[in-house]
Order: sequence, then structure tokens, then C-alpha cells
Amino acid sequence: MTATRRLLTRDDLAPFAKAAVGPRRTLASTTRLRGGSKKGAYRLTFDDDTTAIAYVWSADEDYWDAGAPDHRDPFSHGTGFDLFTAAHHRLTAAGVRTPRLLHADPTHTHLPAEAVVVEDMTGGSLEEALERDPVAGRAALERLAAQLSTLHAHEGPTFGKVALVDNGGASSASSCEQRVADGALRDLAEAAGRDARIAAVEDELAAGVRELAAAVRPRTRPYVLIHGELGPDHVLLDADGNPALIDIEGLLYFDVEWEHVFLRIRFGPRYDALRVPGLDEDRLRLYRLAMHLSLVAGPLRLLDGDFPRPGPMRAIAESNLLCVLDLVER
Repeated sequence: MTATRRLLTRDDLAPFAKAAVGPRRTLASTTRLRGGSKKGAYRLTFDDDTTAIAYVWSADEDYWDAGAPDHRDPFSHGTGFDLFTAAHHRLTAAGVRTPRLLHADPTHTHLPAEAVVVEDMTGGSLEEALERDPVAGRAALERLAAQLSTLHAHEGPTFGKVALVDNGGASSASSCEQRVADGALRDLAEAAGRDARIAAVEDELAAGVRELAAAVRPRTRPYVLIHGELGPDHVLLDADGNPALIDIEGLLYFDVEWEHVFLRIRFGPRYDALRVPGLDEDRLRLYRLAMHLSLVAGPLRLLDGDFPRPGPMRAIAESNLLCVLDLVER
């Protein structure tokens, strides 16, 4: 898709907002929030100064232009109304905080797209809190660690997206580690086609992926509920500093090591507050290389299109590319 994308205005969102909150409040203004690449997130401000957030799923709001996903793949394009509502239901049932769902419309009644309205968290993101007030941020981080303990205590009968597994479906992959290894090789090929530095070590990296995958032993440990892409920007705080998980559409049952690899990358030196014992070191090594390759290939793929904020995506790709090269040199 090109620059012909049409983003929503206050007039577009007004009927949907009225359906969500009733006739006593009028939508005064809307702001499209920055950062999202798969769905539109709009802050709705009403005439009594209350606010809410609208999430909208449409082709105009999805900069990945990935086409129809196959949800039997645990890592297929993680966006859509059905994935969101299934994840929200599962998190709520598990006792894990996420912004309250206030209204849902899968029928395109008030918008030419599926959409929901959720609670607007007033405490900002955990990322902002850690920078603004290290003491309060640390307290919120410790509360997040407790939330993750609750999240990871919930097991699934098999691995895959929550929307699939909770409805009796099964993944098309043979195992978590095989899906990760296969994905790493695909991401490697994509990254090598876009960056000469990766291309120069492609064969060595491919051999490394296969060697790390061969070292992983089958396990009987249950698959657990994980967020999958949980960074400090995907945690919002309420007025009391309690954390709530957002961007939840990728919620899945999987190896807990996949979650911890991402947490370690995104939280950096603050990861120690989230660290847990008993993780499989062989899986961590495979998953770490695979995650870095994914965070090179994905942003570079997104930059082939018309994503409006290319700078941060280039930075993500570059920092992870350097990590990949560092792993090659070890």
C-alpha cells in the first residue's frame, strides 16, 4: 500500500464513540497515537474531559501489508479483532491486568473496520516511568514481575496462538524449537537479501542456527501463556502505578524461554528484576539468535513500504544486526 492510506478523523470516529459511551458524552477530539504498525490506536477525548482508546483493524492501519494470516502458525501476523478479543478474555480469566474492554464492534456498524474501545491508562508507559522516576519505575517493574509469574503459571494443552488453541485448534509446526529454527532461517535469507553484512556471513549463520537447533532436547515441560513481544513500551500503568499489558494480539502458548529472550533484549540491564531460574540454556541460545534475526528482517521488511516513522525501525534493525554479527564472532 502507498501514500493513499486514509486514517480516521474525529467525524469518522464519532458514531463509534457514541455507541461505546452513550449519548450523554460527545466526542470532542481524537489523536492517533504513535508507535503502532499493525492497527490504529486513537485516543478519544470527550466533552467532559474523560478519555478512552479506540483500536481499529483495517488495511489502512496495517503497514505490514501481510495479507491474510494462517493462525496455525504461532508467529503469523499477530493482528486482528478476533486475536485481540481472545487474548483479552484469556488474560482477564488468568488474572493478568490489561486495559478494560469497554465496547467491541466486529460488524463494521459504525466504522468500515473492526474496532474496540478500551480503558485509557493514565500513568503512561513503564518505559517512561523507568526514565522519569527510577524509584517508582522500579516498583512498577517488580509488579510486572509478579504479573509475569501469574501469566506464565497458566498452561496450554499445546502450543500456538490463544485464539487457535482455546478453540481446540493445533499449530501447523511440529515443535516450538523447530518453528523457531525454521523461522530463523527464513529471516536470515530475508535479511541477507537486504544487508550486505548479513549476506557476507549467511552460510555461517545458517550453520549456527542448525547447530543450536540440534542441541535442543525434547521436553515434557508444559507450554505456558506468554505475551511474546513484551517490552517496557508494551506495559502501561494506571494511576496507582499498576502495570497492564497492551499489544496483546500475539498472546500464545509457547516455551517460556521465548518470552525471556525478548524480555532480556528489551529491558536490558533492568531484566534482572524479571529473571527466573530453571530456564533451558540450549533453547535460550537458539531463541536468542532467532529473535535477533527476526528483529533485523522484520523492520527491514516494514521499511520496504510506506511506514511513516522509518528512523526507529532502522535503529531496531541496526542494533539487532550488530548483535547477530557479535554472536557470529563468538
